[in-house]
Amino acid sequence: QVQLVESGGGLVQPGGSLRLSCAASGTDLPIFRMGWYRQAPGKQRGLVAARTSDGSTSYVVGVEGRFTISRENAKNTVFLQMNNLKPEDTAVYYCNAELYNGMIFWGKGTLVTVSS
Repeated sequence: QVQLVESGGGLVQPGGSLRLSCAASGTDLPIFRMGWYRQAPGKQRGLVAARTSDGSTSYVVGVEGRFTISRENAKNTVFLQMNNLKPEDTAVYYCNAELYNGMIFWGKGTLVTVSS
């Protein structure tokens, strides 16, 4: 069982920045893919960004150029640097980890609120 613990959420003004962190523990198995999803009130959870162990990245349309995902494979940690935040980025952000055997795990989420 993989445990994912997120940190770094909070309240920020439009145009501001936040850095989310997620640390995975509880497994010796290598993690294939780590990423961030978000869920705004009344909307479905959707992918924000993800990074595989070989460095391949993917971003949802609308965050490229503002958000950057990075990962420390040796520490099973993933980060999401979010710049130029907009009110529409307000959501609960969830960390996600996928093992090579296909098992998927989720963190409990961290709230990001972008408001003046």
